[in-house]
Amino acid sequence: MLTNRQLVVPYALPYFTYVGLASVPVDVLSREVNYGLRLLVVGALLLWARRWFCAFRGPGSLAVSVAWGAAAGVFGAALWVGLLSPFVSAEGAQAWQPLAFWLRFAAAGALVPVFEELAMRCFVFRLALQWGRERDKGTQAPLQAVLDERSLNDVRPGEWSWTAVFVSTAIFAAGHGMSEWPAAVAYGLLMCGLWVMRRDLVSCMAAHASTNVTLALYVLTTGQWQYW
Repeated sequence: MLTNRQLVVPYALPYFTYVGLASVPVDVLSREVNYGLRLLVVGALLLWARRWFCAFRGPGSLAVSVAWGAAAGVFGAALWVGLLSPFVSAEGAQAWQPLAFWLRFAAAGALVPVFEELAMRCFVFRLALQWGRERDKGTQAPLQAVLDERSLNDVRPGEWSWTAVFVSTAIFAAGHGMSEWPAAVAYGLLMCGLWVMRRDLVSCMAAHASTNVTLALYVLTTGQWQYW
């Protein structure tokens, strides 16, 4: 079984590749080309790394987890809009061209929920859980011990700690813009709650996909492009 240190690259590479492509200015890569690359490159990286990922399913029903996730995702979209609204303005927000919008829609609905939940709720959450346990035991250099002597797969479905919740939520929020921090913190807590309640990652992925799809359709139908 691979140690956590050996698992860093498979979990981190899809996430940081997506973030890296997102940082390329529009005048260098058009939105259409950029999102096309994200779909191809990050999708290929997820396929390459899939052998090292933790199990998506837990002990409960897959259908029930997907249903809970979809419902939680709709709630999460409303939560996101409500908490983001004081920090954004419709002034200056412009509609996206159709091809760029639908490419982003595909990335947000199919790719982001997978690599982000793997990185945050599978890797960071479990690593923080194990680190907290080692620290509580008085282990010297607890982070090194967790990286070199533990595996994510040692964590049972639904296991949690406040350390894991706080650390994973903080890092999830840090991956978003400052104006999105209140919404991202609330959303991170929602995803942690799903992990604890359903004891699987598939519910979190389904919720994340549901949120992104709901938000995209809301923006498209209402013209509230400041949320996009």
